[in-house]
Amino acid sequence: MMPIKAYADERGRFMETFRREWFPWINWDRMQSNRSESKQHVLRGLHYHLWQIDYWYVVNGVIRVAMVDLRPSSPTHLAVETLEIGGDNNVGVFIPVGVAHGFAALTDATLTYLVNNYYDGGKDERGVAWDDPSLNIPWGIDQPLISDRDKQNRLLQDIPANELPE
Repeated sequence: MMPIKAYADERGRFMETFRREWFPWINWDRMQSNRSESKQHVLRGLHYHLWQIDYWYVVNGVIRVAMVDLRPSSPTHLAVETLEIGGDNNVGVFIPVGVAHGFAALTDATLTYLVNNYYDGGKDERGVAWDDPSLNIPWGIDQPLISDRDKQNRLLQDIPANELPE
């Protein structure tokens, strides 16, 4: 997480939400910026990438982010972390390669995110079932609205090893 400092006065507030120097080890030459608008109760994910990182910042609303470390060599392999961002919690979230991630919109929400590679038609993005019982993710919403694509994501135990991060 990257704490974001807000400068506020009677007119509103200003925040610097990203600097390349915060992540000097990342090559940002092919940076792409995206915006996701989600209605309350939408759940997106879980997705993971084999060669792309994400940096998330909530512009409006509140989301619960869930992350699962799928990297077998990581000391946090298969650890699940959840956090709420947006609203009063002004943080940016860095999501490394090989970490499955998703979010539940606790309110209507707008998420902006930077990635270090251009969208490739889905060759890099893979998925894990949002409701995988082995992960037991506390999403914080009942009856989530989920895309048909995300409904097709497999349980972690059913994903072949060659489709998982190294």
